[in-house]
This record gives sequence, C-alpha cells and structure tokens, in this order.
Amino acid sequence: MEDNEINQEVAAELLRDVGFNVDVAANGLIALERLNNNAYALVLMDMQMPEMDGIEATIAIRQNPRYAQLPIVAMTANVMQGDRERCLQAGMNDHLGKPIEPEELWNKLLHWIPVDSPSPRNDRRIGHQY
Repeated sequence: MEDNEINQEVAAELLRDVGFNVDVAANGLIALERLNNNAYALVLMDMQMPEMDGIEATIAIRQNPRYAQLPIVAMTANVMQGDRERCLQAGMNDHLGKPIEPEELWNKLLHWIPVDSPSPRNDRRIGHQY
C-alpha cells in the first residue's frame, strides 16, 4: 500500500517482473476493503498514507483473526530503529527501507512467502499499499 504513485509503479513493476500478481491500494481504508475481497500471500505496507496510515491499517488488519498469519512488511523511508520497532509492535512482520533495493525486496519475499505453497508463484497475490 503506497500513496506515492511513482513508488507504487516501481515496487509493482519489480514484483510483476518476478511473476507476482500485484494489487495496489492508495491508503489503508482501500487496503482493508481489498483484503476482504481477495486472498493475498503478503502485504507491503507504506507507513505514511492519507486517510489511514500503515500503523493504523496494520492494527485493523490484525484485529481480524482471518489475517493473523498474513505477512505484512513495512515499506517506508522511516528506517530508524524506533520506526522499525513501531512497525513490529503494530503487528507487521518485517521492515523494508526506501528507496527500494530489488535484492532486498526479493529476499523479504523469499523469507515470508512459502516456496512450498501448492499454488504456483504467479497465482500469488501481493497487496501493495501506497
């Protein structure tokens, strides 16, 4: 989930290039709506978005037991240790700094999305909130 359109396109293109289906939500409210209508392998969550930021969206997501195991990775320019801790306390699983480094993004995907999943990689959906 990402509110900056350029960042949205960069991240989405990186993910599509390696075979993922990508949905983009401009804010946390849209992300929650999409989560209720789709199944995702992972959510990349921006921290600073209009209407509902990444922390608020993550807390709302984690309140639903259906999403208890859904990996949520913060994708943010806020890279200080305190920022990382806030993300983890809100219920995110990991933290990825901006600007996006493709290799680091790939490593996070490999870590959080099981490779032995019965569905092929290109059937996995990633929710990207900007």
